[in-house]
Amino acid sequence: MAKQKKAAPNTIAQNKKGRFDYQIDDTFEAGIVLEGWEVKSIRAGRVQIKESYAMLINDEAWLLGSHITPLTSASTHIHPDPGRARKLLLHREEIDRLIGAVERKGYTLVPLSMYWKKGRVKVLLGLGKGKKKHDKRATEKARDWSREKARLLKH
Repeated sequence: MAKQKKAAPNTIAQNKKGRFDYQIDDTFEAGIVLEGWEVKSIRAGRVQIKESYAMLINDEAWLLGSHITPLTSASTHIHPDPGRARKLLLHREEIDRLIGAVERKGYTLVPLSMYWKKGRVKVLLGLGKGKKKHDKRATEKARDWSREKARLLKH
């Protein structure tokens, strides 16, 4: 059986498809505005960001498409929305730089991972351009070759 790489202990969720589908040029760390039930669900590991994306709306960054499943023990007077838009916290200079890249240069904001940092939830945003089909094949080919090379050197 093959050994599996373990994620860092503070990693909550990863978007592996993000690095496969996009050529990431730059990364940004952003805080995220959460409600109490969302933090409890995240601690229980009930979050996925595989199909999520980030948008810049009215000079603010928003995380859309992420899904945080509410716990069954959530309060009865709160009606949780698992797919709501969540605000991302970035510095003004970072938002201005992102607006310039997204609107003028055609870049896309992709959430790559969600993790804990000093007791707070952070999102790693990647600024990248979408890969074409032949680029994805080249990436897969290079990955397969590196695995084969490692096997040959091992024996």
